[in-house]
Amino acid sequence: MAISKSKVGGELPPAERQRGREPAGSFGSTIDHLHFKQMSPSDLEEIMRIERASFAYPWSARFFLQELGVPCSRSLLAVTSGKTVGYIIYWFLASEIDIHNLAVDPVYRRQGIGRSLLHAVIDEARGRGLSRVTLEVRKSNQTARRLYESVGFAVQGVRRGYYSDDGEDALAMVLEFKEKSSAA
Repeated sequence: MAISKSKVGGELPPAERQRGREPAGSFGSTIDHLHFKQMSPSDLEEIMRIERASFAYPWSARFFLQELGVPCSRSLLAVTSGKTVGYIIYWFLASEIDIHNLAVDPVYRRQGIGRSLLHAVIDEARGRGLSRVTLEVRKSNQTARRLYESVGFAVQGVRRGYYSDDGEDALAMVLEFKEKSSAA
């Protein structure tokens, strides 16, 4: 999952511009002065710290850098007091956003950061008139599944052996928008 040229030097997503990079507290974060910025290669050290602390089978630094070059890829870093505390990576597809990775620093979990990142992406999808947001989650990751369900995602199916590192199944989840906006 990579960040495209527009992610590195381009414009912030509409949801971020609307917030003026102000604190994301409206999404329920308990962190003061939480704001979002686009991921860049200079953020890789902090991203890898969070990635390794979050996953038994973390993405490699090379994979993150490759993601930065995918034209449809976007990302947001959650930052407070100059410290990266979480991130989300997602792709714009024809009529939807597909979330590829979401992680929050273990020290900052359960403070609404993951929820804030999800809401920023959901707002982006709605603002662009897309019809849905999709993701895959490990079947065993009950914490993430509860978070996704709490913002409206529903299990759409099972992808058997989806994770190549250990063969675990993934749950395919989707958040469908009842009305597609005309902002496309």
